[in-house]
Amino acid sequence: MRKPSRLVSVVAIMSMCLVSLVWGAPPASAQRRSDMQILGDAETDHIIRKMARPIFQAAGIDPESVQILLVNDPSVNAFVAGGQNIFLHTGLLLSVDDADQLLGVIAHETGHISGGHLVRGAEAMDNAFLSSLLGMGLGVIGGLASGNAGAGAAGVMLGQHLAERNFLSFSRTQEASADQAGLSFLEQSGISARGMAAFLEKLGVGEPLMNDRDAGYRLTHPLTRERIEAVKAFVARSRYADARLPAATESDLRRLQAKLYGYLDPRGALQRYKANDPSPAARYGRAYAYFRQGDVKQATPLVDGLIADEPRNPYLHEMKGDLMLQTGRAPDAIAPYRKAIELAGSEAGTIRVSLAHALLEQRDPRLADEALKNLQIAAKGKAQSAFLWRLTAQAWSMKKNDGMVAYATAEEALARGDMPMAKAQAERAEKLLPAGSPGWLRAQDIRGQTGGDKPR
Repeated sequence: MRKPSRLVSVVAIMSMCLVSLVWGAPPASAQRRSDMQILGDAETDHIIRKMARPIFQAAGIDPESVQILLVNDPSVNAFVAGGQNIFLHTGLLLSVDDADQLLGVIAHETGHISGGHLVRGAEAMDNAFLSSLLGMGLGVIGGLASGNAGAGAAGVMLGQHLAERNFLSFSRTQEASADQAGLSFLEQSGISARGMAAFLEKLGVGEPLMNDRDAGYRLTHPLTRERIEAVKAFVARSRYADARLPAATESDLRRLQAKLYGYLDPRGALQRYKANDPSPAARYGRAYAYFRQGDVKQATPLVDGLIADEPRNPYLHEMKGDLMLQTGRAPDAIAPYRKAIELAGSEAGTIRVSLAHALLEQRDPRLADEALKNLQIAAKGKAQSAFLWRLTAQAWSMKKNDGMVAYATAEEALARGDMPMAKAQAERAEKLLPAGSPGWLRAQDIRGQTGGDKPR
């Protein structure tokens, strides 16, 4: 796994007005900002996006416009924020029993997007603030059903009881609406809603019975038992109640889970995926676990064996490149990364960043152009990150172009949220770059974003 394509802080999520769904409580390289850690991984994005594509299409949403972000958090949670961005906790991905359950969650979150709940939620929060009935907005949900106030991604204290009740009631309406929309999207996609029902039922086992109806208002989603009943009723009349997903879809999920286990808990993964288990998922989990432990001797034959079985799988070649790069063998990482990019095509954004990293590790100015080409292509897609711009600045430094170094450093600072640095470097870039050039124009934009006035 690699540098994240986007970093979102908890404070930023709160300011965007967050709609969250906690499904209950049961683990690349990552950057950290505030209290949220985003894991960026091309294969994980590819698998989830491929699975969810029919749901997005049923909702009338361009699948390519949806950003899927993986949050390194063991709690079982998913939410949408800042528009068409779906955040999935690693705890959620590791807790689902099958792909139907995961798609049930994604369908629900897509219901939030299609319902415009972020906008409506923001309006509700404005009203609450104006009436001084809420101390701080957005209670996220994590521990409200489980009793653990720290389980959410951004738990905050709410204000007076009346305002709390009114706002959460509004949120419960959103949740019910998102459920119904999600069920409709599953039906239109020919996907069984049994997965949603099964997952809710599994999580509902741990929910305490609430005889006081008012207690329901303390949840930002309908009571789990109520949701189970509603979903079961839908399944009973669904044409696709007994529909099965392709075996390849389930296999992809098992691979994704094995990768996460290997990355997040190497020791546990080696216990889970025994050496005598020849399944692709088990071999993948062991390979990633050994990789994370720095055991090149054990990891390399596993990765090579997987590549021999699936020579056209770009993410296995990417893994080979990662293994080489992260264990100090950057020259040996270049060929696997190039092959991965060839096979991944338009989905190779983060792999291109890794190739650039491996190239720049050679400290050879002759390789700077290839690195820049890959970084520029990646920057046009969803692979932008502070790390990408740091590498870009390094490449321009090798080419002794101080103006572009300043511009790339401004982009890096902007991605990190360091506004003073972004402004200073943008001003420097404007002085050094030819007026009207792309870098000069973008430097003006950055200066405007950081509180500086654009020159007339």
